[in-house]
Amino acid sequence: MRTQSILNLLVIDDDQLYAERLVSLLEGYYDTVNLGFLDDKEEFLKALRQPWDTLVFGKAYDMSFTDAVGIIQEQGVDLPMICLLTEEVSATANNEQGLPSVISGIMVKALRADQEMAVVMSICLQHDNLRSRRELKNLRHVISEAEQRANVLIKNSKSAVAYIDQGVHIFANDPYLQLFGFNSMSEAIGVPIIDLIAGGDNVKGFKQFLRQFDKGSRQEVEFKFESVRTDGSTFEAKLQLAAATLEGEPVTQVIIQQNHNNSAEVAKRLAAAERQDSLTGIDNRRGFEEQIEIVYQQAQQGLLTAALLYVQLDNVGKISSSLGLQGIDATVKQVAYTLDEMVSDGYVSRFSDTAFTILVENKTTSELEALAENIGSRIGDMLIEVDKRTISTTVSIGITKIERNTAEPTILLERAIHAISQIMIETSNHGGTYHLYDPSEHANSDDHALAESLIDAIANNRFELSFQPIYDINHDRSDFFEVYLRLPLADADNTVLTPDQFMAVAKSHKLLEKIDRWVLINACKKINDIRKVSSQARLLIQLTSASLIDKKLPDIVSQLIKAVGGASGMLTIQFGENDISDHLTLAKNQFIALNQVGCQIGINNFGSSAKSVEIVSFVQPDMVRLAHNYVEGIESAENLEAVKSLIGRTNEVKVDVLMPYIEDAATMSVAWSVGARYLQGYYLEEPSTTIKLAS
Repeated sequence: MRTQSILNLLVIDDDQLYAERLVSLLEGYYDTVNLGFLDDKEEFLKALRQPWDTLVFGKAYDMSFTDAVGIIQEQGVDLPMICLLTEEVSATANNEQGLPSVISGIMVKALRADQEMAVVMSICLQHDNLRSRRELKNLRHVISEAEQRANVLIKNSKSAVAYIDQGVHIFANDPYLQLFGFNSMSEAIGVPIIDLIAGGDNVKGFKQFLRQFDKGSRQEVEFKFESVRTDGSTFEAKLQLAAATLEGEPVTQVIIQQNHNNSAEVAKRLAAAERQDSLTGIDNRRGFEEQIEIVYQQAQQGLLTAALLYVQLDNVGKISSSLGLQGIDATVKQVAYTLDEMVSDGYVSRFSDTAFTILVENKTTSELEALAENIGSRIGDMLIEVDKRTISTTVSIGITKIERNTAEPTILLERAIHAISQIMIETSNHGGTYHLYDPSEHANSDDHALAESLIDAIANNRFELSFQPIYDINHDRSDFFEVYLRLPLADADNTVLTPDQFMAVAKSHKLLEKIDRWVLINACKKINDIRKVSSQARLLIQLTSASLIDKKLPDIVSQLIKAVGGASGMLTIQFGENDISDHLTLAKNQFIALNQVGCQIGINNFGSSAKSVEIVSFVQPDMVRLAHNYVEGIESAENLEAVKSLIGRTNEVKVDVLMPYIEDAATMSVAWSVGARYLQGYYLEEPSTTIKLAS
């Protein structure tokens, strides 16, 4: 396997053709081999002014191998050497078994020049060893600098910090000395730390605690105890241990915090602050999770019935494009105040950037629907002032009941969010209404039956794929195809399910990754046949969050790309913007890995969050596919400007935009002017189960 590296090879010999032969062989293992060739001492001294990775010594005009070793040692250069067999070294060249008499990480003595395989292997191994030494040197330097910074911070810290070795103090900062009543460092050095612990039980417990830490256990790093000062007075304290180094030697760091009488009150205030949303003043997601757990437990005991309302802002992307973060913040604050005012007998929290949760108790179904309708109406009628401009918004509300024997809180939340997705399906992503999750419509038996159909479809290829062309304005061609997945059911109505109808069940039964693999493999099989006719044909495939976090995905994609001809850019994989937002760092790393194997990246439903362009700038995809609500109503001047603004900002970070959902002539007429590179929709061509190339 070729390594992605450079080799700087210095050869001292009188046969330049031999040196060139070595370079030719080494090029199979390195991207670049830089050769230095000489045969006398003066040139050797000059050559050592620049860095080399390996020295191969054969014959020199005025220098022996021993001379070369001496020069390298005098110059203090870390340069591994390989000595080729000559008359000079023949007497000590080999041991009794006929092998080189010296083999180490810095020298091989001596190899026969005509045994080129051994010479090349030695060069590679010596170079690899050199790189390891260089990396170790750098790491030691980094550790040394980190230790220096840590020591400076500790000396100036207000926390009581000490270092111990085998249970004995070897260093303590001023707050530590003052806490225990030492007058100077010299008084503390050599004092066993157990001398500062009061009570036999505390001492016994601490010895066990310290013993476990020294053995490498990090499950417990805190120890609460009663501490004793040098004057005999005691105080309650908490001790924390951490591994550290002092002057390059491993030690144990000790931090001691004294418990104060008001610590409980401080902790209470801190806990309250952690539950509060800084923008709106209402509780945040953490507060909600604590509250729903309380309500859930009471419902399980039959003390009450309750309901969860998940309230999501609808037109966040447009507000962000028009007014930026200022517009989002103003909208969120106004909605939060309104909800808090309207639901005075319930609990309101800000769950995420643009979503709220409400918990209400002992309401009937009709009362819940009336509440949701009133909330939607009230917020829909609001006029929000932002920098001398007036905006409005709507909300979608998912409702799920909390009753005795109901599902656990995480499932309840998923049901409420699922209700939101149902709204988007029913309203074609318009939102602005509510949906009550009815468990009877999602019974376990139905889920299991659907899960079995999914497993059967994976095993027996019962899924269907359809392909919709995408028009590339830059190249005036339509050989880029988006892949759509469908699941035909064997029922009397010939029902065909779309992913939004079965992916929730697939997720609960851990089938997302297998479905993604099926789509990837079978779509690539289709395009493989097409590329035999049109070598420029490409695919755009939507995958789920399971693949976004799958470390094996780049290897799988690499194999598929090679199977289809190895063309870079032949395959573009897209993920939903919400999934990427939830796994930003993982997504960035996954995108880098996929790009390295020749796969391009897309983001679907782009513009659906307040930070869409920031997300794109961070993860750097190749293209984005606009959310549906940007294309709807594009004939109005305000909506058209919002779309142009979003596409313009996206193009500024060098990312292409796909404008989908072009369903009529009016939309098509403006699609050319918004700055998108790709156009797609039923007006251009409908999806088909076969890949149709434009004639």
